[in-house]
Amino acid sequence: MAKVRVAILGCGGMAGGHARRFAANPDVELVALCDVDEPRVAAFIQRNIADYQPRPAIFTDPAAMYATARPDAVSIVTPHTLHFEHGQQALAAGCHVLMEKPMVTDSTQAHALAKEVAASGKVFCIGYNTPCTPEFKYLRELIRSGELGKLELVSGWLVQNWKRGTSGSWRQDPALSGGGQMYDSGAHLFNSLVWLVEQPVAQVQAFVDNCDTPVDINGTANIKFADGTLATITIGGNCRDAGAGLTLSFVDGRVEVDGWGGSWIRIFKGGQVKYPAISGTADSPMDNFVDAILGRAPAQTSPINGVIQSELMDAIYESARTGTVVTVQSQA
Repeated sequence: MAKVRVAILGCGGMAGGHARRFAANPDVELVALCDVDEPRVAAFIQRNIADYQPRPAIFTDPAAMYATARPDAVSIVTPHTLHFEHGQQALAAGCHVLMEKPMVTDSTQAHALAKEVAASGKVFCIGYNTPCTPEFKYLRELIRSGELGKLELVSGWLVQNWKRGTSGSWRQDPALSGGGQMYDSGAHLFNSLVWLVEQPVAQVQAFVDNCDTPVDINGTANIKFADGTLATITIGGNCRDAGAGLTLSFVDGRVEVDGWGGSWIRIFKGGQVKYPAISGTADSPMDNFVDAILGRAPAQTSPINGVIQSELMDAIYESARTGTVVTVQSQA
């Protein structure tokens, strides 16, 4: 079987995990890396995959990379507001795409990109961790089955030392990030929410606090989904002790789960708590991406996740700006 020829666009910190995972995958040939200057890419190779052979080609222009290296697939790990342009360019070059989260930072772009993906017939995944865990797959099937009755309420939280950790970086530049902690690490928790609920967003009320920075550091969102499910999410970026969790309340039970990494789950029913024995091991988004390209597994994320989350984030920032409850005219 021929290996999947993979390129990586963007050689910042998060790309290191992509490179190491692809380099360890026997079904992948890592053929090219691209960033704004060659020394940056060369240092990235030395830092992350120094022993990898053959050495991936280095590029500073994505168009040249696609034309010369001719990858089958690309992992896009660039600043958030560049994702739309880079995704379009990759699809036009005939590549399958793994997009680091968030997919894009504007719902109009999300719908446009989703249409281009559908027309291309290519695999398009978003780099979220929890959908690739057996715990989250188990939980989504539990919700679909109705075993605990209707899902009515979700409460989630995530806190990090994000303000200090990203000071001076592009993540605190709205022109590149599209937002702050709610769009960065918070995207993982919001994706966990929409991936489980599987409904368009209907209404949102939100508050944010920039904590004297150009972007949101702390924020809260009250969310109503199209089927009536209610959710409250708190995202903090100014806490030195990190953590995250989700609680789902059903008519006939309750579930607590790690909303950041999907590493644990507890199910409460009839006054009893169980830690279900869940088979399987967690995949990475990179491995799931390759398996989906090879037809060995379904893609655990897709443009619909990016569309719903983008509609949600647009509504969160509009509500925070206007001080109103925002009604979402979802096209998902």
